[in-house]
Amino acid sequence: MTTLVSYSVDGAVARLTLDSPHNRNALSTVLVRELREGFAAASADPNVRCVVLGHAGGTFCAGADLSEAPTEGRAKGPGELAVDRAREMTTLLRTMLELPIPVIGAIDGHVRAGGMGLIGACDIVVAGPASTFALTEARIGVAPSIISLTLLPKMSARSAGRYFVTGEKFDAAEAAAIGLVTLAADDVTASVAALAADIAKGSPQGLAASKALTTIAILEGFDRYAEQLAEQSATLFVSDEAREGITSFLEKRQPNWVAPSA
Repeated sequence: MTTLVSYSVDGAVARLTLDSPHNRNALSTVLVRELREGFAAASADPNVRCVVLGHAGGTFCAGADLSEAPTEGRAKGPGELAVDRAREMTTLLRTMLELPIPVIGAIDGHVRAGGMGLIGACDIVVAGPASTFALTEARIGVAPSIISLTLLPKMSARSAGRYFVTGEKFDAAEAAAIGLVTLAADDVTASVAALAADIAKGSPQGLAASKALTTIAILEGFDRYAEQLAEQSATLFVSDEAREGITSFLEKRQPNWVAPSA
């Protein structure tokens, strides 16, 4: 059986690797489930002190798997399916935040839309020179609803006000400057190894309690807004504008709200 997320353990480090390069590691239902299973396995291993979340291929994560976008003719209505998928993403991000061991994002590729939410949920992120980042939701008629829960506490207010609406790309240096990533590094592997070695010196109790101090405010935001944002996300995804936006994206054309070039 093909897996979309590979899992391995090397000493005190568990490695979760997004391994679905055929669709740029898009957040399909299966990939999200396998990620949660991987985090659960790492949490259950008494020898593991941190998780390194990496990727195969040139894209870390392209965001939602738009081929799974809610459509008519399924057992559930499109609105119900959209809510289910939003809740799946909420649960994954919460799993990362509540994990009693730190998560290091090892990124040297493209990160888009929902993939940015994974970055926000990591405790430490190292981004290499091949990394680019963009919040492209508005371009297909939706919004970064669920992932705002992990991004807004990390990004500066001014940068969020810009990148949430422009959809423009930015590099690792800019990501570090605005607080999205911890470190822009030429050698991601070496930098991650050094950080993991430092974390491995911590005790399980010390690491869990220390990490919890940094996530408590973010989790309070989940308690307050997650269900509301899941419903907002679902409403947007089944709208006429989103249907046009997703269709135009898959057909590689401009959506109908973009004026044709003169």
